[in-house]
Amino acid sequence: MTPRDFALCSVFAFALPAGQMMFKWAALYSGRLEGSFVLKLLQNYPLFMAFAWYGVTAVLWYYILIRVPLTNAYAFSLLGSALVPIMAWLVFREPMSWRLAAGYALMMAGFVVTQSRA
Repeated sequence: MTPRDFALCSVFAFALPAGQMMFKWAALYSGRLEGSFVLKLLQNYPLFMAFAWYGVTAVLWYYILIRVPLTNAYAFSLLGSALVPIMAWLVFREPMSWRLAAGYALMMAGFVVTQSRA
């Protein structure tokens, strides 16, 4: 993998948890809105921002897959998935047990193993 491809995949890995944080923000914002579910959807500007963010990241993912084999690129999406609960703990003060922390540490260790050069 070239340094540019590694950088693109890394941006994607951090874009995923950023999108999840936007969806959580939209969910919290929805609780402050009045009206039906549909009306809350239409008034929820953080939700529209999250959808737009996911659209941009989907295009980035497509571009990455043009350049990088899926077997290499997908490890970066797993890295992003492992970062979501850490960011939720930091940003939204969601609970984090030692078991969750250990599991996500193992995911990150797996990422390092899959990206190591033999």
